[in-house]
Amino acid sequence: MTSETNKQLMHRFTVFINTASEKLAEELIAPDAIFHVAGQTEPMRGPSGYLAIIAMMRSGFPDIQWKLEEMVAEGDKVAVRFTMHGTHQGTFFGFPATTNTIEVQAMNFYRLSGGQIVEEYGQPDMLGLLQQIGAVPTT
Repeated sequence: MTSETNKQLMHRFTVFINTASEKLAEELIAPDAIFHVAGQTEPMRGPSGYLAIIAMMRSGFPDIQWKLEEMVAEGDKVAVRFTMHGTHQGTFFGFPATTNTIEVQAMNFYRLSGGQIVEEYGQPDMLGLLQQIGAVPTT
């Protein structure tokens, strides 16, 4: 796959994470894909694992949306910077809803094979997110 093809896949992946479409999950994510999630000791796996990650985010931020800001692709790897926007309307990491809005950056690294994502290292700004919902002091 070319770098341009990989970038196109990532644009479709952004549609997937904003809609939680099971059809897109099956199309874009390899059955044995591995997702390294910040704060988790074991990686999530396959399309169902990524849908679980989205469900976890939506449990605290039902209106969360990801915007693809920047992307660099080389070979089978793609680096993406996202901005997440949402409203804290449910419990998240044990912190009850505040109705605070968030705007949080995330830097994710993907490995692709055969037109699908096979691995992701996700690095959201969890400190910034927790500060924005009042769970961690800002000073």
